[in-house]
Amino acid sequence: MTEQAGRSKQSAGRTADRQAEHDAERDTDQNSTDQNKEQHAGRDAETDLESKNGRQVDDGGQRDANQKDESEVEPTMELEAAKSKAEENWQRYLRAAAEVENIRKRSARDVEHARKFALENFARDLLDVRDSLEMGQEAAESADANAIAEGSAATLRLLATTFERYGVAVVDPEGEPFDPELHEAMSMVPAPDTEPGSVVNVIQKGYTLNGRLLRPARVIVAAEPPPADGDQAS
Repeated sequence: MTEQAGRSKQSAGRTADRQAEHDAERDTDQNSTDQNKEQHAGRDAETDLESKNGRQVDDGGQRDANQKDESEVEPTMELEAAKSKAEENWQRYLRAAAEVENIRKRSARDVEHARKFALENFARDLLDVRDSLEMGQEAAESADANAIAEGSAATLRLLATTFERYGVAVVDPEGEPFDPELHEAMSMVPAPDTEPGSVVNVIQKGYTLNGRLLRPARVIVAAEPPPADGDQAS
């Protein structure tokens, strides 16, 4: 009986040892599993970090590329806008130059036309004067002196009316003070009854056109009277 108890005790000891070994193996496996998990977790974290860094690098490169494209596109757009503006201004210049040239040609034509036909109306009115002179000449062969005189007077009145219509005025300064702006002195004569320096006689009448002198009146001017004998003696 004692021997049997000893064997039972030994058997219990071996069972306890096997249980201890089993628990140790289990702990070892658990530790290995935990280490593997930690290693996998570390590798996953590294992979995630690399992937994140890669995306950041890609995003940064894309932004740089976009910025580069924008920096290249902006000057191109400005250049095209400048070219368009320059073309628009050039077309405006061409139109303005053409308009100026047209105005110059039109002005030249107007000046030439005015030069050629400025006296058109005046010449037309002078035709009546010529007709009157021709009729007087034809009538002079059979008409008496009074009729000829009346015809000449009528023609002169017609001419004076025409002159007045176009601003031609007669300068007839007899008895007026001598004016060197309008008169031309042909000589000076003593004229006791006339103020010295006045016009005594008009040799040829003068004419003005709207206030501008066409021809001065040719006149004789009264001279200063000679000193009296008493004045000479004193």
